[in-house]
Amino acid sequence: METLESELTCPICLELFEDPLLLPCAHSLCFNCAHRILVSHCSSNKPLESISAFQCPTCRYVITLNHRGLEGLKRNVTLQNIIHRFQKASVSGPNSPSESRRAPGLSGGHRPYSSSGGGSSGSHSARSSPAQPSSHQHTATMSLEHRISCQFCEQDPPREAVKTCVTCEVSYCDRCLRATHPNKKPFTSHRLVEPVHDAHLRGLTCLEHENEKVNMYCIVDDQLICALCKLVGRHREHQVSSFSERFDKLKQTLENNLTNLVKRNSELENQMAKLIQICQQVEVNTAMHEAKLVEECDELVEIIRQRKQIIAVKIKESKVMKLRKLAQQMANCRQCLERSGALITQAEHSLKENDHARFLQTARNVAERVAMATASSQVLIPDVNLNEAFDNFALDFSREKKILEGLDYLTAPSPPSIRDELCTASHDTITVHWTSEDEFSVTSYELQYTIYTGQTNFISQPFKLDPKTAHKKLRLSNDCLTMEKDESSLKKSHTPERFSSTGSYGAAGSVFIDSGCHYWEVLLGASTWYAVGVAYKSAPKNEWSGKNSSSWVLSRCNNNFMVRHNGKEMLVEASHQLRRLGVLLDYDNNSLSFYDAMNSQHLHTFEVSFLLPVAPTFMIWNKSVMILSGLPVPDFVDCPEEHQEGMMTLCRQQDSPYVSGMKGCH
Repeated sequence: METLESELTCPICLELFEDPLLLPCAHSLCFNCAHRILVSHCSSNKPLESISAFQCPTCRYVITLNHRGLEGLKRNVTLQNIIHRFQKASVSGPNSPSESRRAPGLSGGHRPYSSSGGGSSGSHSARSSPAQPSSHQHTATMSLEHRISCQFCEQDPPREAVKTCVTCEVSYCDRCLRATHPNKKPFTSHRLVEPVHDAHLRGLTCLEHENEKVNMYCIVDDQLICALCKLVGRHREHQVSSFSERFDKLKQTLENNLTNLVKRNSELENQMAKLIQICQQVEVNTAMHEAKLVEECDELVEIIRQRKQIIAVKIKESKVMKLRKLAQQMANCRQCLERSGALITQAEHSLKENDHARFLQTARNVAERVAMATASSQVLIPDVNLNEAFDNFALDFSREKKILEGLDYLTAPSPPSIRDELCTASHDTITVHWTSEDEFSVTSYELQYTIYTGQTNFISQPFKLDPKTAHKKLRLSNDCLTMEKDESSLKKSHTPERFSSTGSYGAAGSVFIDSGCHYWEVLLGASTWYAVGVAYKSAPKNEWSGKNSSSWVLSRCNNNFMVRHNGKEMLVEASHQLRRLGVLLDYDNNSLSFYDAMNSQHLHTFEVSFLLPVAPTFMIWNKSVMILSGLPVPDFVDCPEEHQEGMMTLCRQQDSPYVSGMKGCH
């Protein structure tokens, strides 16, 4: 009991929980203690409602309050009921009269009962003689929400009831209970419970038989019934159960549902808190973007204002220059007009002279001056070579206007469509092909996930036989590790990557290798006609491997062993009992070697400048072979430089090198 009491003690007041709150961290706290915590965090000039969070005193988890404050937290009803039961058990004890009279239904389980009068007997729990209740019992009774008075007291006001007799349907105080229910038959069969209201007792009466008490539960109709309902009523054919059984099931279901509901509410509150946080972040981001928009637009306006001032100054300077030139020309014209006017006046005066002698004396000088003025008029009168237009200042902001009208947020491109049939993967390289519907889509990019600069990788890459490349007359088994000639297997569809040569049946490995050092072995069994090696993906599939420049193989034709590449063949000395053929591909050091793994014998090494990823290649003409991949390099395999003798250098330049890394192509 002491351990249970410590579990029911508040960590603040060190008393039993009173009106406990269920915190989101699953701990509990008294309502008043939580209120005192908020008061301690509140300054003198702030209202209590301004406190929106506090820490759990047990685990220091931050409890966030909504606008309802502490009222927004859930009450721990289950804990409160446990405390009530603990208090009753502590003050009563298992041998006390109050405990022996407690109804099974309110002490953890129900038991059926039948109707009886004040002195009738039935199958009820026996009770001990009533005893004087202690002060703790009165304190527990006063903690009920509504005070229940004794219905048998003659004094006014009546004393507080301590028990309710379900059989008599009357609530008694301690004195009246001892007087009316002595520890003798038939009163020992009366069922006493904690004080309850009359409405609770009336609810225990059968709905169809008013004078009968309910004592069983109809599972079919899901309702309380009495014995008459089961014997002669409409429930006689229905399945029924006892109160205790139904009570346990329903209580367990309710507790489970309540637990799930509390859990869901907690999840919803967490989700709500996240949504509130997101809303706050949206507000912050919106304000940030609005400020950024205002800043960028202000910068654009400032640039336009500065450019406006600069262009306006240039226009004014051009205006002053044009007006200065025009004023100079106007002054020149004015001087010409003044000289011409004086000469015209003098000539007109001479024309008025009628005396021939005087006219001849004066007119010759005037005539010379007029002739000279007329001859030089084209020189004296300046040409007007200026106009009102500003040809050097053509203002055209149409392009800038379109750019300004198109101001908007940058949008992410639509997701591309990956073309699986064009994608390839090798030891450490993935080539991805895709298509995009965007007008300005990315055509390609190269991504290097890691760059290895240490020692050469001697961990072989495991692989299997690729069914998509296997010849129609080959059957793959043993998890695609064994290939066998099968003339009856003709149901495979033809694809570009499938081997299709006549008389030779091939398959490729499931990987493409472009770096590292890799070793695998081929268990040849009883096969006497085969070819093993590597090839580019572009190698022809309708001819023997080694007949082209894209494949390198070691083959056996009955009793002859030979290596073949680009149509060139060279005999190799090997045992006719060769059963395990080892293949070492050192891509980084440009070599492909073959070994008799059983006898630790080197057979041949190709020195090849690989330009593209290669895939292991296997061909058979009879029997079957099995591959063992991902093997460590055996001890008998030394550095390829030790076998320089007998090497055949066969390589061909490709159009473009293969770029290692992860590469995307449009």
